[in-house]
Amino acid sequence: MNLPKLILTDIDGVWTDGGMYYDQTGNEWKKFNTSDSAGVLFARKLNISVGIITGEDTAIVKRRAEKLEIDMLHQGISKKLQVAEGICTELGINLSEVAYIGDDIGDLELLKVCGVSAAPANAPAYIQKHVHYVTQKSGGEGAFREFVEWIIESNGQQIEDLL
Repeated sequence: MNLPKLILTDIDGVWTDGGMYYDQTGNEWKKFNTSDSAGVLFARKLNISVGIITGEDTAIVKRRAEKLEIDMLHQGISKKLQVAEGICTELGINLSEVAYIGDDIGDLELLKVCGVSAAPANAPAYIQKHVHYVTQKSGGEGAFREFVEWIIESNGQQIEDLL
């Protein structure tokens, strides 16, 4: 496996535990695991772009993406494969040069066709059977970081060399 040129990720169920928390005044909350930010850092050190494609459309995800200086953010997306194909066209790359991690039905099309795919440990078995790697961690517990580290190590590189 070669290093991908682009790593794409879902958010809910990958960077979060998939829960959506609401208070009585209508505020929505999501809990992110800060260890996933190291996955973004490692990708950046290897000049690999990182993008988010998510079905939800929230200010919370936008804020997280801005804080981590994510290269591209696409929210409110129901056809993730089409968006990924558009990104590839813009970047002049093929889907075979893309790594993607997702956890559910809306991710399946893209998981099946990208170059390297993963799902968190708590993704349904019918999703897991279509990916190259199932993380040890569940969504919201650092699954994105683990996926990036797995990609790096599968290419014969050591994480310590990036520190």
